[in-house]
Amino acid sequence: MPGPAQHALTRYERHLRTERGLSEHTIRAYCGDVVSLLGQWYDPDETRDLAELDVTALRGWLAKQQHDGTSRATVSRRAAAARVFTEWAHQHGILSSDPGSRLASPRPQRALPSVLRAEEAGEMLRVSEIGAAERDPVALRDHAVLELLYATGVRVAELCAVDVQDVDFDRHVLRVLGKGNRQRMVPFGVPAATAVAAWLEYGRSSLATTEAGQALFVGVRGRRLGERAVRKVVHEAVSAVPGAVDTGPHGVRHSTATHLLEGGADLRSVQEQLGHATLATTQLYTHVTVERLRAIHDRTHPRA
Repeated sequence: MPGPAQHALTRYERHLRTERGLSEHTIRAYCGDVVSLLGQWYDPDETRDLAELDVTALRGWLAKQQHDGTSRATVSRRAAAARVFTEWAHQHGILSSDPGSRLASPRPQRALPSVLRAEEAGEMLRVSEIGAAERDPVALRDHAVLELLYATGVRVAELCAVDVQDVDFDRHVLRVLGKGNRQRMVPFGVPAATAVAAWLEYGRSSLATTEAGQALFVGVRGRRLGERAVRKVVHEAVSAVPGAVDTGPHGVRHSTATHLLEGGADLRSVQEQLGHATLATTQLYTHVTVERLRAIHDRTHPRA
């Protein structure tokens, strides 16, 4: 990639991090998409200027993605990444116009998420509680992780970033920093409070080193617990529940939202708890709930 394009990409990455406050995962995805776009745009046998990037080039790039079998959801995300980049480039004088504003993309198919039934979630927590009862540090941590994930519905990255002082036992709320550096307070119940308190009293000091800092959850090496480790904890816990769908932390988050709605919670409250920027995202869970209620009705109602 020519030097000017690389310089623009570096500035763009700084913009995403400092001005838009996006997560590192999103920054990597957006920058990776731009690298893919520019990699196709620049031809080693031709002299091209970044200022010449137009909507035809963007459409050609997306068409190749579709031809290569890329999913509709991924193509849609890459189109969004291209629009963000060209808008930024236009605002900073790199492009004379914004070709991304004329770029259409396929609407992603929103698949209904797989969720645990309430009794399956309860069994998952009961199984994890057995090991915690013996006060094994790792078992105490894993049980606290599962209880807090299910109680709050927070994202796995949010959970891993929580510090000890972010847990308010008096008010039973957890302070988390979500997408876009938006802070919110999420409530949790007595079981989660009990599990976290037991982990702090009997488990954390056995694993934590100075490298852990104030991290609430730490790994066996004494540092802040990572997302991969949390996913392993969830997968292993769910696999111990007969008949439960294999799922990870995001599936637990889906389950929390669905169970809240099935229990009578309103959409706005669930939106606040999950940290969704728009209510439209939360409304996806109403479809899950309706499908499950319809299945129950068809199976049990005498006149279904």
